[in-house]
Amino acid sequence: MSTPVFQPIAPRPAPVNTEGLVPWIKRNLFGDWMSAVTTVVLVGLALWSLPGVAEWGLFRAVFGTDPNACQAARGSGACWGVVAEKWRVIIFGRYPFEQQWRPEVATVLMVAALVASCIRAFWKPWLALMWIAVLAVFFTLMGGGILGLEPIRTDLWGGLPLTVMLATLSIFLAFPLAVLVALGRRSHLPAIRSACVIYIELIRGVPLISVLFMASFMFPLFMPQGTTIDVLVRVLIGITLFAAAYMAEIVRGGLQAIPKGQIEAAQTLGLSYWQTQRKIVLPQALAMVVPSMMNNFISIFKDTSLVTIVSLYELTGALGLALNSDVEWRPFKIEAYLFITAIYFAFCFAMSRYSLWVEKQVSVAKTR
Repeated sequence: MSTPVFQPIAPRPAPVNTEGLVPWIKRNLFGDWMSAVTTVVLVGLALWSLPGVAEWGLFRAVFGTDPNACQAARGSGACWGVVAEKWRVIIFGRYPFEQQWRPEVATVLMVAALVASCIRAFWKPWLALMWIAVLAVFFTLMGGGILGLEPIRTDLWGGLPLTVMLATLSIFLAFPLAVLVALGRRSHLPAIRSACVIYIELIRGVPLISVLFMASFMFPLFMPQGTTIDVLVRVLIGITLFAAAYMAEIVRGGLQAIPKGQIEAAQTLGLSYWQTQRKIVLPQALAMVVPSMMNNFISIFKDTSLVTIVSLYELTGALGLALNSDVEWRPFKIEAYLFITAIYFAFCFAMSRYSLWVEKQVSVAKTR
């Protein structure tokens, strides 16, 4: 019997590196010939247009607040002086100039609370108390009338503080309402189901601008004589109801994706309806629709620009207010619109990136 001879296996090649910049470029930009051609064309267009954009926006631009210099550079260079001259009106709207430190502090506090709410380390029971305090301080600073602060009417609120406030409160108020309406539409009780269907289809069948018009001009006609509700409150209610109707359909899609066996298993364990929804159904359903919900949140933030129709001058309306009343700076709307575009992009991009982080956290939880 022959003695077995040991023959080592030849070493295999090292695995291809899939992390880092170069692998990402190969995978996303040059994955196939169509992607490669598209990438080359877009890069070529960028290289062709960037010199002209840089020439217009930087090298020949006017940064000083001199309208005559801007007129001289008109057509060849940007006039960023319009931003330097009008930024206070664009950011704060018609809020009294000497009191503009109040909306500035209030907006910083609300944005800081939003950032803290997105960090897992702050997901504690005291977070709700923090929001109550932040909202109290926000409306105290904006409205005044107490603590020696000069009272400011809500129709003078505007700019970025109004945009942030309307978007934040409408999202916070619309989310629980949307969950209840989505559950109600799937209810076995005909009255509740019919009421939820009518609400959703009625709101989704009209544009937001119609809802705002009704809330601002038609709703007061149905109120008892002598009873008035602040226009800001009416607008906030209108945006909330509109957003909740769309969000309810998103949540309902997540609810329908839950296997029926999980609900039957919960019933077998003796869980009540609300225990089943709170502990089993809703956590999974909401995790499935994170991208759609965040898309709706971004849409709400941008749709706040429509409140101009009811004479509330948020960021976009404040821009028109700042330029339409000044003939010297009116021709330079493009630069001013680019300024507020950067603000909108910063907020929307931050929400989009946070949505990707939440999706990643949810996917990690599913793989455990």
